[in-house]
Order: sequence, then structure tokens, then C-alpha cells
Amino acid sequence: MTTLAAEPTAALAATGPTAAAPDSAGTDHPPVVLAELHDALTRRGMSLVEITWEQQRLHEARRWSVVEMLDGIDVARLTPLERAMVWNAGRAELTTKPGADRLERQADAECGRWQRSNPTVAAIMQACGTWSRYWNEEEAHHETAFNRLAALTGMEAIPDETFLEFRQVFPDDGMLRTLVLLAISEITAAVNYGQCRAAATDPGLRALFAQVAADEIQHRNYFLSFAKALVDSGEYQAKDAFAVAHLFLREDGELGGSARERVESRDTHVNWWDRLDTADSAAAFQPEASGRKEQLVCGALQKITGLTVRTAAEVEDTWMDLVGA
Repeated sequence: MTTLAAEPTAALAATGPTAAAPDSAGTDHPPVVLAELHDALTRRGMSLVEITWEQQRLHEARRWSVVEMLDGIDVARLTPLERAMVWNAGRAELTTKPGADRLERQADAECGRWQRSNPTVAAIMQACGTWSRYWNEEEAHHETAFNRLAALTGMEAIPDETFLEFRQVFPDDGMLRTLVLLAISEITAAVNYGQCRAAATDPGLRALFAQVAADEIQHRNYFLSFAKALVDSGEYQAKDAFAVAHLFLREDGELGGSARERVESRDTHVNWWDRLDTADSAAAFQPEASGRKEQLVCGALQKITGLTVRTAAEVEDTWMDLVGA
């Protein structure tokens, strides 16, 4: 089982288990996220079968059991704050399956679009779509763990109508923009769960939050790898990555979550972190840590594009420069 370090959010500063592609895809090295995916497909000549093998190895190395994790939690002794964090997390995780479904569908379409004109980009898209099956499975662990735990504590059940509403799929966008949005979403989730871990007292619940946060970090690393590969291909432009980051980092932007004065009303999809329920004063907890998230988004942009930015203002300035404004 892979867990976070003592301070969960600190682990986000590192890239995690990522590396340039090995010379051959065997088992003589630890499983990794291929940080230099474009290089792996071109200069190193790795095949999609070899890349898929690396994905499988890492997925197997990181597997954990929801049943065993829940057995380690003293359900009867959870505090109102802990129960509220679990309840909110369960609803947030209901919205992740649509993201994985959308990514697989979009990657398949983009793979077909690029197959003749740029086979390397087609391979990047196929590697992304193939990996989405692991992302979907790992997110299913998160969803079922939190929602089962909420049920065990006797908290309000999720009606089928809400379940269906939260399964709405995000509208399609450009692939690089999609990957950057997903990377930022994983940063948000990982920091939020790190904050929840720090606020929890039950050792088993702390371990669950740490495990889920570690998974989100790993997902972020994959999205950075795919996004960087698209930029490295020359077919996708850094300005699109910065455009999405600016959407999140601008004043009162998406990164503020439920702490914003004005939260968008959408009829296309649900972002539960925008709708975090803290009405109960005993459970009023907003795991925003916006400064930490801003720092990590800037780091993600540097990994994807090679351009260094350190603040939201620098992200906006760079975006304006890239679009020629």
C-alpha cells in the first residue's frame, strides 16, 4: 500500500514515481509514470504495448482494499467533523466517473483524428485513453469507500436522483485543455484530502484520507505526463494550458471552491467542491488551502510547458503574452 508522508500536502511538491522511459519495459526497475512520454515514443522507440505494461505494473503496485481500509476505522467514535468530511468526500467522488468516461471517449476520437497526420500524437492519445481504465477503477475505490463509510455512520443516504445528477459528463474541450483541467482537479482533491487528514483524529480515517490523497497525486502525475507529451509534439500550444490555469487562478476563480462569493450555476455537470456543505456549524470545514493549490498549479504549468511562473499574476501575464494580447 502506498501512503503519503507525515504531511500529506508536502508530498505534492515532488513529482512522485515518475521517470524518463527505461530503455526496455521489463521488471528490473520500479514501476513509474513516464514523465517524458513523447521522448519514450520517439527517441527511445517504446511501443504502446510496453507503455501499457508500465501502466499495469504501477497500477498493481498501488492497489489497496476498500474493505480492509474501512475495517481499520472506528466508525462509532467518529466525530461530527469527521463524519461531515466523509459525507462531503463521498459526494465529491461521485463526480469523478464522468471525467474518466469523457477522457476515454475523447482520447479515442483524438487518436483517430491524428492517426494519419501524426502517429506519435495518436499514440499519446491511445496511451491516455488506455490509462483511463485504471483511473476509473482507482476513483471507484474512493467513491465507494467514502459513501460506504457515510452509510455506516448513519448519515443521510444519497438518493438515486442525486446519484444520476452527479454522473453528468463534462462538456468536451480541446485535449490539452482537458488534461490541464484534470491535473488541477487532482491537485485540488489531493490538497483537500491532505487537509482532511490533518483535521481527522481517528487513525484509520487518517490513513484513508492519506491513501486517497496519494492516489490523486499519482493521477496528477499522469495528466502532467500526457499534457507535456502533447506540448512536446508541437501540435498543441502552451497558451491553452495557461488559459485553463488562469480560469482557476483568476480572482474569485474556480480554485476558490465553495469559499468564493459567487459560485457558477451549471446545468451540464457537477463540481461538488463548489457546493461543499458546511451548514452544520459543528462540521464547518472548508479544506481550501488556496495558496498551496496555486503553488502546485504553477509547478504543473512548468512541468507541462517549461515556462516558469510562481504566482497567479504571473500566470495571467504569461497567458496574455502567449495569446499576443
